[in-house]
Amino acid sequence: MLTFLFSAVFCAAYLSPSISHVEGTAFTEQEMSHYRDRIKSMFYHAYNSYLENAYPYDELRPLTCDGQDTWGSFSLTLIDALDTLLILGNHTEFQRVATLLQDTVDFDTDVNASVFETNIRVVGGLLSAHLLSKRAGMEVEEGWPCSGPLLRLAEDAARKLLPAFQTPTGMPYGTVNLLRGVNPSETPVTCTAGVGTFILEFSSLSRLTGDPVFENVARKALRALWRTRSDIGLVGNHIDVITSKWVAQDAGIGAGVDSYFEYLVKGAIMLQDEELLAMFHEFDKSIKNYTKFDDWYLWVQMHKGTVSMPVFQSLEAFWPGLQSLIGDISSATKTFHNYYSVWRQFGGLPEFYSIPQGYTVDKREGYPLRPELIESALYLYKATGDPTFMQLGRDAVESIDKISRVN
Repeated sequence: MLTFLFSAVFCAAYLSPSISHVEGTAFTEQEMSHYRDRIKSMFYHAYNSYLENAYPYDELRPLTCDGQDTWGSFSLTLIDALDTLLILGNHTEFQRVATLLQDTVDFDTDVNASVFETNIRVVGGLLSAHLLSKRAGMEVEEGWPCSGPLLRLAEDAARKLLPAFQTPTGMPYGTVNLLRGVNPSETPVTCTAGVGTFILEFSSLSRLTGDPVFENVARKALRALWRTRSDIGLVGNHIDVITSKWVAQDAGIGAGVDSYFEYLVKGAIMLQDEELLAMFHEFDKSIKNYTKFDDWYLWVQMHKGTVSMPVFQSLEAFWPGLQSLIGDISSATKTFHNYYSVWRQFGGLPEFYSIPQGYTVDKREGYPLRPELIESALYLYKATGDPTFMQLGRDAVESIDKISRVN
């Protein structure tokens, strides 16, 4: 997550010229250069600290200056950081890390891994690195991009996830053992996002390797989930992948659901797929009809549409960016400013924010460096050129450096 934060903010600062014909105050080139340098410094402080204190573990624990494995012992920070290294222009380190991962990462391990997290972070990270490797100056195999060591690693990781999809519905279990498959005692209950967040990585794998199995299982899971929507067009939060019965019936756009909608839109764009886009547009109508209030999105009962939780969750902050991708700039901007007002109130987004009370929800006050609002700001800035969205990037740099830096 931290590397995505740096990538999103740096992309906006690096790729965007000074603009003065729109609302807000344009950033001067001197200011842009200042924040580019700040972001680079912040990234390398975190990255070098990981290398010095935590490698080969997945993550650095900054207070104790040691490492821990969190998602399967894959040196995950290195996989997360590869695209950021390229964005920062560090081709030498990209090449070193890509080669190191080829030599050290092994998925034949007796580890219980999250199917969702392994896909978006490991498979997705390796695929991105593979597709960027030529741009980073690496020698590529004959037949690239349909061949290459990072692609083979991504394929190996994805094949370890396939047993999770062997259910009567085609919807995957949430956890799989990379060596033994699905544990017989594994719960069949998983979140909506854990079912519907595979089409980007798995379709890419199928197109690059020529093996349709990955895209087929991802599409089957999406279609199975689509068939479970309620009469008013909503989906819940957790579902039984064996019976297709909803276990948690709160409907919203936040935690447990969020990336399902994200992947419908981004999958439709990447694959030029009308089916995925049509699914999203149908959901979007119901979401606006039943969950949208004053440009906030609440949680409602999926069958009745009655409000169950009048809260804003930080994971919902991807939504304005998603709206911008389908051209709904007006709605996206209004919702973004609601979310940005919460950021300005606290210097970050709390996990849960009570909309009626205008304050955090007890025991959900923390901000675990989620990048969603920054991603939305990037998309909206690129869509409108309004420097107001760049101001969120500036605020993010200042906040993250202040509240998260450990020297």
